[in-house]
Amino acid sequence: MEEHRSMFRIEKMCSVLGVSRSGYYKWRKTPPSDRKKRQEQLVKRIEYHFYDNDKIYGSPKITKKLQEEGFTVGEKTVGRLMRAHKFRSEAMRKFNVQTTDSNHDFPIAPNWLNQHFDVCTQPNQVWVTDITYIRTRQGTVYLASVLDLFTRKIVGWKLGNRMKVELVSGALARAYEAQQPGKGLIHHSDRGSQYASADYRKKLKEYHMIRSMSRRGNCYDNACIESFHSILKRELIYRRKFETQKEAEHQLFQYIEFFYNRKRIHSKLGYLSPDRFESLYYRNLKLAK
Repeated sequence: MEEHRSMFRIEKMCSVLGVSRSGYYKWRKTPPSDRKKRQEQLVKRIEYHFYDNDKIYGSPKITKKLQEEGFTVGEKTVGRLMRAHKFRSEAMRKFNVQTTDSNHDFPIAPNWLNQHFDVCTQPNQVWVTDITYIRTRQGTVYLASVLDLFTRKIVGWKLGNRMKVELVSGALARAYEAQQPGKGLIHHSDRGSQYASADYRKKLKEYHMIRSMSRRGNCYDNACIESFHSILKRELIYRRKFETQKEAEHQLFQYIEFFYNRKRIHSKLGYLSPDRFESLYYRNLKLAK
């Protein structure tokens, strides 16, 4: 009985499609072409990289990952296959930069960096730092981040419920402890009162760092750390709803330490992660000696 039903369904389908039964069975027995096999393999790897990176990567980054695996494929093909299979990046809307209120009487440092973001030749020459806010159901919390301009690595960060000097000092202390930079590192920030305060200036002097500050109201002078906060907002913050500060801190730790620093590829680093880029630098330095 079941066999008759199956035959009936096949005949009906052939009738709708306008093909003969013999043509249908011939199609069933024909093995897939090499081109179709390759496309199926591509789709499987695209799906893997898409979900392995939390549905954040678009066609440019996935194309690079496929090319690393030996596929000869272009971004247009990857983009077409992603659209066909509904693999759409979930990175959210553009992040709007908020300029810092610099109305205070603390001394301002010169702008030594002056938007020369490619000036570094090794890690721990220039660090850039800034504060951003994150909303939770318990209220707003603040994140202070320190980024190494050469490796684009977040070398220090701290989350707190008050935007005070203790927040930025804590992020700086973590960065210094982790990296142990030599004397003369340029520390660049905006003109916020936290970075201009006496306590923070004292900390920079203790670490033998050179102060540098952006021009008033010019977010482009600190574009690299603003770019990181933009990525963070689009790829994590806008996609989550945090109940508590503790939950936000856990998610930030996972994102910054395990995804952004160790795994997320960066176009400015030749599509390497910050940790990988830094490791290759020190390995090549050792080989050159």
